[in-house]
Amino acid sequence: MTTLLDSFRLGDLELPNRLIMAPLTRARATVEGVPTAPMAEYYAQRATAGLLISEATNVSAMSCPFERAPGLFTDQQVEGWKPVTSAVHEAGGRIFAQLWHGGRAGAMGTLNWAEPLSPSGFNDDVDTLHVWALLKNDNYVRISATPSRAMTLEEVRSTIAEYKKAAQNAIAAGFDGVEIHAANGYLPHQFLSAHVNRRDDEYGGTIENRARFLQEIVEAVSEVVPVSRIGVRISPFTNYNSALDDFAADTYAYVGRLLQEKGVSYIHIADVNGWFGAPDLEKILGILSGNFEGALIANGGLDIEKAAALVKEERVPLIGFGRYFIANPDLVERVKTGAPLNELNNLRLYAGGEDGYTDYPRSA
Repeated sequence: MTTLLDSFRLGDLELPNRLIMAPLTRARATVEGVPTAPMAEYYAQRATAGLLISEATNVSAMSCPFERAPGLFTDQQVEGWKPVTSAVHEAGGRIFAQLWHGGRAGAMGTLNWAEPLSPSGFNDDVDTLHVWALLKNDNYVRISATPSRAMTLEEVRSTIAEYKKAAQNAIAAGFDGVEIHAANGYLPHQFLSAHVNRRDDEYGGTIENRARFLQEIVEAVSEVVPVSRIGVRISPFTNYNSALDDFAADTYAYVGRLLQEKGVSYIHIADVNGWFGAPDLEKILGILSGNFEGALIANGGLDIEKAAALVKEERVPLIGFGRYFIANPDLVERVKTGAPLNELNNLRLYAGGEDGYTDYPRSA
């Protein structure tokens, strides 16, 4: 019987357990996106996870959905990540960097007064986009998104190159691999969405064209990172940031086949609606079945009991937990011993210091 505590071979990495720390924006970097010392402590505290996936990390100065999120596009950011990855490795852990571009989820005030970029400048729903910033009074709040403008072909291609450079920087910073964030309405997801992507060139229209942006990112990243160390995160049915798709089953069956062909190590399923009592996990597993044969990470609205059942029944090999790992740095040990879980400090999720970040108690 397979359990959450059994080891798993992910590509060429041996994971000591099936508990994956999901990417979690915490906004503890500097205003320049440079990781800070508390971030090294935070990740090292959670290094017993089978795999840590970093918080969403900007690949470009044109990406900033959450102010004070880290980046991987400057030398200073690379140097700032090195103590983080070293601390994780010294604690016996493994860590991937999640590569992130917000695209149209942005505001001029956090982008050096540049307009956010998007596939086609669709802005009818700009009020639904999620952009967050740190005010001078230290409150971290949602702010209004700025209408985006359509990317030129040159900008599409240069953005793909930014993903490649960020992946190269991730390896230089000591990460063990990378995850491409193609979920939650961010730029690759925007290209996949026929609702948002209204281009009439080779990056728009058909499913194949809308998936081309993600395809070329994977291809570019695989030039600098072994494909066995690359994962992709998807969320086919979420309405977060409004990258909607009336034909998601067809789109993501194609995406599954594409990622199978490219040989990525895993697909990370972000079942965002699962947090709100309307899980889509079964639908997503059905779409990927027969189209993607690599590892799957299930994430979203799962408790320990449901996660254990999914692994025991061999529905998925890996489970991603976010909030549980925030509040329980020793989550693996708590699962092993049956110890109760800490409550999440919702007031200190974003920005600030150690409060709600590195001060959660370990089990006795």
